[in-house]
Amino acid sequence: MNEGIDEYKRTNHFRWGLILFLIVSTFIIFIISLYIGPTDVTIGKIFKNIFSADGSWEGYVIHDIRLKRSIAAILAGIGLGVSGAVMQCVLKNPLGSPYTLGISNSAAFGAALGIMVLGGGIVTGQSVSSYIIENPYIVTISAFMFSLLATGAIILSMRIFNASPETMLLTGMALSAIFSAGIAFLQYQANELALSAIVFWQFGDLEKISWDNMWFVATIVMIAFAYLYLKRWDLNAMDLGDDIAHGLGINVSRVRILVLLLSAVMTSIIVSFVGIIGFIGLLAPHLSRKLVSNDKCLLIPTSAIIGALVLLIALMLSENAFGFTVPIGIVTSFIGGPLFLWILYGRYSKKGGIA
Repeated sequence: MNEGIDEYKRTNHFRWGLILFLIVSTFIIFIISLYIGPTDVTIGKIFKNIFSADGSWEGYVIHDIRLKRSIAAILAGIGLGVSGAVMQCVLKNPLGSPYTLGISNSAAFGAALGIMVLGGGIVTGQSVSSYIIENPYIVTISAFMFSLLATGAIILSMRIFNASPETMLLTGMALSAIFSAGIAFLQYQANELALSAIVFWQFGDLEKISWDNMWFVATIVMIAFAYLYLKRWDLNAMDLGDDIAHGLGINVSRVRILVLLLSAVMTSIIVSFVGIIGFIGLLAPHLSRKLVSNDKCLLIPTSAIIGALVLLIALMLSENAFGFTVPIGIVTSFIGGPLFLWILYGRYSKKGGIA
């Protein structure tokens, strides 16, 4: 028995060491993201302008462009990674994520409605490439409200109809299809400028969030992360089955609703400010399980770190790899698709094939 305990401690120490390595790697990539770009800067200049710009052009680029979008990438990666991990646990399905639950598409529909109908509007040059969303707060609020609507529908399906986790996931997929159809209808009715704004919003853009809004998003993400991590033991118990969790004194229905609601609200806020960024909520938890197991004590922080790390890498690629800026949502799909297939086929190959 002592040998088993010693082996568990060694494994646990190794896994926490791996998490520390990921944190250090994320910090290094964060610094590199401030350094690489069309404008040449020095490491000294970077640290000088971390807290405020010094009035020079390089200071503006470092503090108000690169630093802002890199912090946005970290916050969005943490939020989406943790949300995906928790949703997969609560729904007992490896495909659970903000995207498959319809939260992302409902936010995109709300944004499209805000741009076209609610006065978000676009007015600037005469070309498709020179649009500006005239009232971004209308677009953001509309996106947030519709994502909450989708979340409420999923939770109501559980409360009123006593829906199973599988039914909740299918409900989310149905909502995603409905909102996708709504987006397509609005795009069909839109003029060239409105259409370009709607499409660009859906690609995701880390630069459109302001510093003031960043503090708000950071507060929500940190509060949500802290609460979800406090619930790690409840989530571990729920993995063993609802009956066992009930026997341990856990109110499974209440925990499931609160955890799902908080994850969805965090995702809704992130998506409403930066647009749709796909695959992070799906990819980060799966990578984390391969590295540190399904224990929520390890899975939740690892999903947060990997989400931030992958999104920072995607940000650097989107800004520097193609000779022109590519929307980050496209890059995350390029990265996430092959990685997810690798994880999927690697997982099933150990079982002797895909069923």
